[in-house]
Amino acid sequence: MQFTSTQKRTATWCLIAALVILALWFLGPVLTPFVVAAVLAYALTPVVDKLDNLDLGRMPRVLAVLIVEFLFLLVLLSIVLLVVPIFAKELPLLREQVPVLADRLNNALGPWLAQFGIKVSLDVASIKTFVVKYLNANFEDAFGSVLSSVKLGGSVALAIIGNAVLIPVALFLLLKDWHRFVALAIELVPPKMRASFDGFMEEADSVLGQYLRGQLLVMGVLAVYFSVALALFGFDLAVPVGVFTGLAFFIPYLGFGLGLILALLAGILQFGSLYGVLVVAGVYGAGQLVESFYLTPRLVGERIGLHPLAVIFALLAFGQLLGFLGVLIALPASAVLLVAIRRVRAGYMTSRLYQG
Repeated sequence: MQFTSTQKRTATWCLIAALVILALWFLGPVLTPFVVAAVLAYALTPVVDKLDNLDLGRMPRVLAVLIVEFLFLLVLLSIVLLVVPIFAKELPLLREQVPVLADRLNNALGPWLAQFGIKVSLDVASIKTFVVKYLNANFEDAFGSVLSSVKLGGSVALAIIGNAVLIPVALFLLLKDWHRFVALAIELVPPKMRASFDGFMEEADSVLGQYLRGQLLVMGVLAVYFSVALALFGFDLAVPVGVFTGLAFFIPYLGFGLGLILALLAGILQFGSLYGVLVVAGVYGAGQLVESFYLTPRLVGERIGLHPLAVIFALLAFGQLLGFLGVLIALPASAVLLVAIRRVRAGYMTSRLYQG
């Protein structure tokens, strides 16, 4: 049985994809900082190229890379500083309010559930002991426990610090020599496959670019929406919580969950009543509906052709296979995989096997 050239190319790309998946699976923890740096380099390279060409190419690329990476790290640091004040302000309040809220909840739910024959009683004393132990306003004990855990789990601490240093260094080197690395990778493609490879990469690059632009638009719109909506209902921390929620949507579903938790925490502690919970539920529920049924389908889904069910499956599948690394690359990898599936389908539809 002889295989056609299309079938041979398909088998070759399937073998390459399988090898890449195996490498990611076995070397996931080692490759994570490099993959993160590669994803960031892919997204930031067009910015570096434009800055590099502003003065007719007379600006050194190293200087353009330094400017872009510095601005990116500055934005990233600003996002972190948006979240830190939330915890710095709310944790001491949480220590005081949680026992009170538990007592109110116990007094309110106990009689109501008793009508249905359900006996529920919260152990407020145990809750208070737990809160005082783990959310002490005096952070000396917490700081001591952190130091102790760092001593016991030194490898984890070293891994975090190492990644924090390695990712910016790898990002700088990738941005500086991105086009050279791409050229070296293209040289490995056999000349007979070069035309189909170039066409595939152009289509994949177009899909990924549309995905990134659409995702950035969704994040910006949601950041403005959550900030304005929470501010209209009197939230003191509307801007940091809203901006963090919008930007965290870059990680689908997980980002929304983190923002929701922060908003609920801020609402309960500021208002100390059901009002904060209802406001957050309404604002975030409406935001999730708009994002799921309008923003993402129109700005992201239609651009790359991924159905919402495919997005959910991709996140779960890649997360199961590769952990956090899988969640990070799930949608970009799915977009590239979609291009490959389209080409395989087109080849199949024109093949003798399909036409009989």
